[in-house]
Amino acid sequence: MASEGSTKAVVTALSANLAIGVSKFVAAAITGSASMLAEGVHSVADSTNQVLLLVGGRRAKRPASALHPFGYARERYVYAFIVAIILFSLGGLYAVYEGYHKIIDPHPLESPLVAVVVLVIAAVLEGYALKTAVGEANRVRGKRSWFRFIVRTRNPELPVILLEDSGALLGLLFALLGVGLTVATGNGVYDGAATLLIGVLLVSVAVVLAVETKSLIIGESAVPEQLTAIEKALLASPGVQRVIHLRTMHLGPEELLLAAKIAVGEQDEGRDIAATIDDAEARVRAAVPTATVIYLEPDIYRPAESA
Repeated sequence: MASEGSTKAVVTALSANLAIGVSKFVAAAITGSASMLAEGVHSVADSTNQVLLLVGGRRAKRPASALHPFGYARERYVYAFIVAIILFSLGGLYAVYEGYHKIIDPHPLESPLVAVVVLVIAAVLEGYALKTAVGEANRVRGKRSWFRFIVRTRNPELPVILLEDSGALLGLLFALLGVGLTVATGNGVYDGAATLLIGVLLVSVAVVLAVETKSLIIGESAVPEQLTAIEKALLASPGVQRVIHLRTMHLGPEELLLAAKIAVGEQDEGRDIAATIDDAEARVRAAVPTATVIYLEPDIYRPAESA
């Protein structure tokens, strides 16, 4: 299932970031590199975020209650939004702050080889985590481009991990460039500039995640392919003459709420209408298994009302 793949990607990323974070802080203490320190904070932010995603996934599985009759699946979206806030503040803004101060007060690095070794190892681990996330995403991405997948997917964890890991690899490249140029020139400004770039990168990733998860929290419809499949399934039911109105909204990544007004015959009796609704619901669930909550309202088609 998609949620199982998301969990695997999150756990892999968490394991990698915990190991990477410790090594970055040790290297930062030895070398005095601002970009290495910023990368260490970045790993802490990423690790915290991945724990939050796991917590959100677990809490989303709670059964529906009187207060929350449609369940708690949207908690995954809420926790993903918190992730964006943490990445923006703890990761991005801190790196911008640290980079600014390193630029106005630069100093050379000590034992830069330690920083280079740690950054290379971190890049290998981050690359493995990203490879895992890409593999899991490919199972549900289909033929969509990566941009369309991130924008259109209703699964919050995979885009978070994909963007975080991609940003982490790019951030490591910035850090390597900063350390390398600082060693080559003896000017610590390059280390500060790299730190500033890491901060801008993290802020940008956080903004993208915040925009996308906010949209999910508000409530997004089924994707166009699902809407087409739902309408075809409804019209395939013998008693349905047409679909007058169709509304959908994701209660969670694998839970879709569907409400539709369907036209039935003017002479149909109650028993026939009930049978039509039952048949239509079964066809919709077969066509789109994530349509877990379905409300169908029978009506007589009046062209003026559907305009």
